[in-house]
Amino acid sequence: MASLEPLLDKDGVRLTVDDAIATVTLTNPAKRNAQSPALWRALAEAGRSVPGSVRVVVLRAEGKSFSAGLNRQMFTPEGIEGEPSFIDLARRDDDALDATIAAYQEAFTWWRRNDIVSVAAVQGHAVGAGFQLALACDLRVVADDVQFAMLETSLGLVPDLTGTHPLVSLVGYGRALEICLTGRFVQAEEAQRIGLANLAVPAGQLDDAVRDLVAALVAAPRDAVVETKALLRGAGGRDYEQQRAAERAAQARRLRDLAGIAE
Repeated sequence: MASLEPLLDKDGVRLTVDDAIATVTLTNPAKRNAQSPALWRALAEAGRSVPGSVRVVVLRAEGKSFSAGLNRQMFTPEGIEGEPSFIDLARRDDDALDATIAAYQEAFTWWRRNDIVSVAAVQGHAVGAGFQLALACDLRVVADDVQFAMLETSLGLVPDLTGTHPLVSLVGYGRALEICLTGRFVQAEEAQRIGLANLAVPAGQLDDAVRDLVAALVAAPRDAVVETKALLRGAGGRDYEQQRAAERAAQARRLRDLAGIAE
């Protein structure tokens, strides 16, 4: 990716923008890009900082691992300095605990906005929160050394960083349940075969493959991309007739826009 002056560079997250393409990079390879509340706040800030001119956001990570999941210090009684430990969270009342988890989830939600297409470039381990961050994106290009795993259940927890919905949507309920309950690793060939990955390539070709995909994504007219993404994202919540109606309404907007006729 191009070396540009970052709009954001803090807590293991860097945001750069090159015209219509933004790149969010996880920048703590020494810790295998382990995640923490500070990193989540930085990711949410990155989402707020993406200019309106951006059409595609690429999520990538430095080092051999995309993200090895939660910072293990979060599992200790003392937790991470300056952050609530799991014990502290458990002692909060229902509303406060819900609000805290909702704030953590903000780092994982903005990638689904209809005005952008998000692409995760994933290599090495993408475990737990790392898996869920990759799932937050619209598309995933993976290196042939990728290892996805959802380990939360084996730790007595559940995946709560918005990963369950896209996982079920991509691979189906039965396979999603098996992946979560066993905590097993899903590697590149299987990831592509079952729909977790759009493309799997040799590790040395990951950046080039992502670059080619991004070029294809920005080639189509922006408004048509936005309408198409909205149609597809909403399809699961509509029945057949509702989806037909949504298609008609979207096409009417496109035809009038192309003809220069204001609604």
